[in-house]
Amino acid sequence: MRRALCLILILMLFNSSYAQKETFLTFEFMKVDNDQEPFYNETEAFWEKIHEQRVASGDIVGWDLWQLLPGGEDQGYQYLTVTVFDDPVKMMRAGEGVMESARMAYPDLSDEELENRVNMAGGSRDLSVRLYLKVIDQANPDYEMKEGMVASIDLMKAKEGLYEDYESAESKTFKPYHKTYIDAGAKGDWQLLRVLMPQGTEVYATHITANMFDSWEQYLNSMEFDGGMTPDLQTRIDDGVTTRDLRWVYMATLLRIVR
Repeated sequence: MRRALCLILILMLFNSSYAQKETFLTFEFMKVDNDQEPFYNETEAFWEKIHEQRVASGDIVGWDLWQLLPGGEDQGYQYLTVTVFDDPVKMMRAGEGVMESARMAYPDLSDEELENRVNMAGGSRDLSVRLYLKVIDQANPDYEMKEGMVASIDLMKAKEGLYEDYESAESKTFKPYHKTYIDAGAKGDWQLLRVLMPQGTEVYATHITANMFDSWEQYLNSMEFDGGMTPDLQTRIDDGVTTRDLRWVYMATLLRIVR
């Protein structure tokens, strides 16, 4: 009887864990020269229809195209594409089925024409960095992303030996603080992303935090909001900051979205 009860409990825990919705992402940071801009925009418009078919077939959950600021040719990357998955295996096998989706998106093109268009994408930009990530915390799961919205993308590196302390600080201190902004209408959402790959001591970032705003107006107005700061909260925030290095901040505008 005891073994049967244990088995039932294990199955319940397994099913509960499996039922929890998990989100995985690939971030691809692009460098696009000024003279490549028109070609790059045309390329992403072509790929957007393919991504719509990939969503319809269940290969991906979604795809976004973000324009990054500062954005100068000597200031990092100019664009970011984000592909959303509900399964890590799908994320690792993302290239499979792309041509089939391309055929469905462009039935009037021959396979040769499609392959040429797909291969031409590399000439419009330099895919400089690819990150594989998992969303490990979120303040407002009901937030609806829309074209024209703005996000602050903060690249973080947890300090040596403080990896778990950093994640704990984000979830237990920073997340509730961001929630006060959301509840007051000063922010749309906040997410904590863990970098799954690459790994190692030399990686540029171990985590990314994303602060999402409906518009530039909401973002600028949020700077005037104090979030109910108290001396105790300030102390905990100061302690949390010591667990990581803020490597770089991009401001991003959502240009295209497929869901």
